[in-house]
Formats: sequence, structure tokens, C-alpha cells
Amino acid sequence: MEIEEYYSREEWMRFKAKADQVETPSLIVSLGIIRRRFEELLTFFPYAKIYYAVKANPAKEIIELLRDLGSYFDIASIFELDKVLSLGVSPDRISFGNTIKKEKHIKYAYDKGVRLFVTDSKPDLHKVARSAPGADVFVRLIVDGSETADWPLSFKFGCHPDMAYDIIVEAKKLGLNPIGLSFHVGSQQRDIGQWDDALTKAKYLFDLLEGEEKIKLKMINLGGGFPAHYIQKTNETKEYASEISRYLHDNFGDDVPQIMLEPGRSLVGDSGILTTEVVLVARKSNSNLTRWVYIDAGKFGGLIETIDESIKYPIHVERDGKREQVVLAGPTCDSMDILYENNKYELPVNLEMGDRLYFLTTGAYTASYSSVEFNGFPPLKVHFIE
Repeated sequence: MEIEEYYSREEWMRFKAKADQVETPSLIVSLGIIRRRFEELLTFFPYAKIYYAVKANPAKEIIELLRDLGSYFDIASIFELDKVLSLGVSPDRISFGNTIKKEKHIKYAYDKGVRLFVTDSKPDLHKVARSAPGADVFVRLIVDGSETADWPLSFKFGCHPDMAYDIIVEAKKLGLNPIGLSFHVGSQQRDIGQWDDALTKAKYLFDLLEGEEKIKLKMINLGGGFPAHYIQKTNETKEYASEISRYLHDNFGDDVPQIMLEPGRSLVGDSGILTTEVVLVARKSNSNLTRWVYIDAGKFGGLIETIDESIKYPIHVERDGKREQVVLAGPTCDSMDILYENNKYELPVNLEMGDRLYFLTTGAYTASYSSVEFNGFPPLKVHFIE
């Protein structure tokens, strides 16, 4: 793996200069890369409102940057809400995008000025109606992109179109303002056609509700799913935008509804490099040919998305020489803290304790997933560069 496949030489030198100043494990985040990714989304989706998925990386430096660039924000809890509001974001730029929420949290958000909520069930809808009267609501559909997404979302979220229909009709009766539909085709989705399938379902519901119930929906939230640059190649954002725009016009003609995007991984993933140190290199027997390489960051220290080896991060090491396959594991006393055992990475034979490994494109879902005190290890430290 060549570093130039992911970063320019100048970018890498800025990352490296900061990494050399701090202890491992640490996450170095480039605000300049995030700015560039946001501007790309604005260029390729000029008709869309961009709601940054705060859960991807809730650092105040990122929120402040995106606030100033005009971003909207998708929050999953009142705790994210408080952080975003405290950083000067007005509530009209916030969507409460979690379908699983306590009623008192709905009221809290409503009292703070939030007026946009997602739902996918009648019990949740009734909570919204009671505690956020007159609010705008959109309904999340179930879509299945699990086979082609590196991080599938399963059926925990969303509902069947038949139920979505009933929820929208009921929302109107309850005095809410049903404005549209949402879906998420899976994180790190490599099959752009999944958006076409989802938009076909949305168009069916749009027409049915207007024809039978005289309810005209006006918004579609396309969710996230746009990729970062990991080991497995994906299309560039421009290609996603071109195809999705074509799907929208194929389904809706010139009457394309208002579009929301909820990028997280694609917006901040490429911006981060997680720096780790080799703690131990060992073999399990005298005749075992496979080395185990233990590092000071593992599943509980920011690399949780290596569960089932789903996200395969590019790894850079500066030591040269012949390479052989290894098993990579974290430092904690938990047998599941193994990063890559089946998909074996090749690292130099002369790798030594104290050498550093650089996990590239780790700006998303690393620091925000890092545990508080498992085995006593502190959360992953985050440092920022321009």
C-alpha cells in the first residue's frame, strides 16, 4: 500500500509531523480534508441540504467548521443536540434522526426549538404527536443493501412501505406535518443502484398517498452510505451524485422533491489517521509461521468497525523489507479484541516493538466509538491539523 494512493505527499507530511509530537494511540484529523469533502458534496448535489451525521465524529472542531460552511446537522440524542446548540447552531438546522427516542427527549428537543423528527413506528409517532405538536415528521423505510455495504444496517431501523403509508396518514390525523420519507442503504455502500431501488419505493408511496389520501409529500432523505476510501475500491462521490441524480429524474421527472443527505463516513472518514504503536510481536508455538502483532489501539480504543473484519482500513508502516502475513490484535484482556485474523495483513518481517502503524481513513466512527475505561484505557485522543 502506497501512502500516495490516499493522501498527497504534503497532506501526509502534515499528518506525520503532528503524529510525531503526540503519544499513541492518537487520531489526527485534517480539517482541510473535511472542508474539501463538504465542498465536493455541495458541488455534486447542489439541490440537496446536507445534514452532517454528528455520530460519525462529534468533535467540536468539526461541528464548528461545518457550521460555518452552512451545514445542517443530524443528531441521534439530546446529548448531541446540546453539543450542537452550544456551538451556535440554530435549531432550524437540526434533524432528530433517531427513530428510537424517549418521549421526554422528544419534548426536550421540541422545547429547544427542533421541529424535524424521523419516525418508523406508530408508538414513536404518538410520542412525537404528544410532545412535539405540529412538528414536521418523515418516515424511514426499510431497504436492503446488506450484501453490498461494508457496514450493513439490518432491519433495526425503518418500516415496510405499507406501514409507512399508515404512519403518514395517522401523522396527519394527529396534527403533525408529514413531509416525506427517508432511507439508508447501508454504510460504505458500494452499489449505487441501491439508491434506485429505494427511490422507486419512495415514488410509489408519494403517488399512492397523493392519489388516495390527498397527502402530498415534499421531501426525501437519501441518508448516508457514501463511501470513504478504504482498501476495497469504490466509485468517487461525483459518480454517486451523477447516478443518484439520474434516478431522481427517472422516478420524479421535473417534480423532484426537496432532498436531504446525511453524510458521516464520506464527509470525515478520509480526514483521519489513527497512529498506533506495536506493543508485542509473538508466535503461538515454535513451529507456528504466523506472527501475532499486538498494538496499543484495538476494538475498544477506536477500531470497533473491525468487528467481523467489516471495515478494512489501509495500514501504513514506514519500516521497509520483506513482508509476511500477520494477525493484528489490540491490547485489552478480551479475546474479541482481534482486528484482522482471517483477512491477514502483510507487515515487514523485521517489525519491532515500538514501531508505529498508521491506520488511514479513520476519521469516522473511531473516536466516537472509543470506550471510556475498558481495562482502564482512556478514550482515543484526537488532535487536529488544517
